[in-house]
This record gives sequence, C-alpha cells and structure tokens, in this order.
Amino acid sequence: MNNSNNSFNYPHPAIATDCVIFGYDGFNLQVLLIERANEPFKGAWALPGGFVQQNETVEEGALRELREETGIDHAYIKQLKTYSSIDRDPRERVISVAFYALVKDCEISAGDDAANARWFNINEVPQLAFDHQAILKDALQALRREIHFEPVGFELLPDKFTIRELQNLYEQVLNVEFDRRNFFNKIRRLGILNRLKESTRPTPKKDAFLFEFNHEAYKQFKEKHNGFRMEF
Repeated sequence: MNNSNNSFNYPHPAIATDCVIFGYDGFNLQVLLIERANEPFKGAWALPGGFVQQNETVEEGALRELREETGIDHAYIKQLKTYSSIDRDPRERVISVAFYALVKDCEISAGDDAANARWFNINEVPQLAFDHQAILKDALQALRREIHFEPVGFELLPDKFTIRELQNLYEQVLNVEFDRRNFFNKIRRLGILNRLKESTRPTPKKDAFLFEFNHEAYKQFKEKHNGFRMEF
C-alpha cells in the first residue's frame, strides 16, 4: 500500500464551535459572553465555545461547551454558518462551526476555561476576541430573519407573558417600534396565543392579562398558510 495515499498524511485543521446565546430579561435582548481565563485573549470577552472532540458531532460539542462554560444544560440551538479565515485563531488553523441559541431566564455559572460569564445588553457588547464580533453580527441578522417565519421569540419569553412583553421583545430584536394596538390586533388574528384567566399588575392602576403560546394552533396555521411571513 502506498503510504502517500494514507489519509493521515494530510493536514487536519482543528474544528471548534462557537455559540451566540440570546436571552431576554423582559426589557432588553441580551447575549451571554464569557471572560477568557487563558491565552490567547486572556481577560477578553468572547462567545462560549471550544474544540470539538473526536467522538462527538459539532452540535454535541456546542451543547457540551455550553454546559461546561456557562452551566446552561439545554437550549433551542440552530447552526449559523462556518468560519474558516486562515488567521482567525493565533494558535493554529481552526475552523469554527457557529450556532445561535435562545434561552429563557436561567442561572448561569462560569466553568471550564471561562473566568466569568455574564449577560450583556445587545447594544452594550464590548470588543470580542477572535472573530466573534462578526459571528455575533451574523447571528443577530439570522435571528431577525427567522423571527418573521418561526415563533422563535417564544423561546425567549417565560411560559406566561403579557402582550407588552411580547411586543417589547419583537421591538428589541428587530430594532423598531410598533403601534401597540396594531401589534395586538395582528397577533390576535393569528390565533396562536391562549389568553389565560390570570393577570399581572405592571402598573398600580391597571392589570394586564397573561398569555401563553399555543404550539398546536401555530402548527396548524403554518400548514394552512404555506410560506407565511409574520409582518407587523
């Protein structure tokens, strides 16, 4: 056998994953960042991520890194794109498969090679390590596209929410302002929310009904309206 044909003679670049984790605190769209404990870029803020192990897929690697670096055990996760610039990592040739994740309010804890982990307002993100600024920008654009076609916003809201909380989330993601009455009427006509008997009191003078997302109604709506785009 000719050893020159052996696949082990070919260079094997390292494969990594990076995760853009979006959250919502009821007022602001946020992104979860970790402070790097090791070089390169020690002390800098970055997206959670790391190298893929030999016995796992890139998605399994992304979820593992999420657990190890932030303490988040599960999340809605979707593959974004691959980043392969030659000099994106000063250590070696590293190709990264990026994901973005949506998580509800949860406890986070720094671990593994992260010195710290914390939420940042999407408009107050510091300079990031590696090419993570570009990855974050791409993830935000992807979220803005997807929110028109899929109910991804409900992955960020609590199970019970007010219409005002829902509207504010969409305004934060899309960076626009909606007329309150028009927004409510358009959402109501979709028939994908259940109004609950419970209410909350956002102001001393007024109660607000709580709603929940109806997954089955949304599924039926999508089947009936092929190519549906949610506009406001």
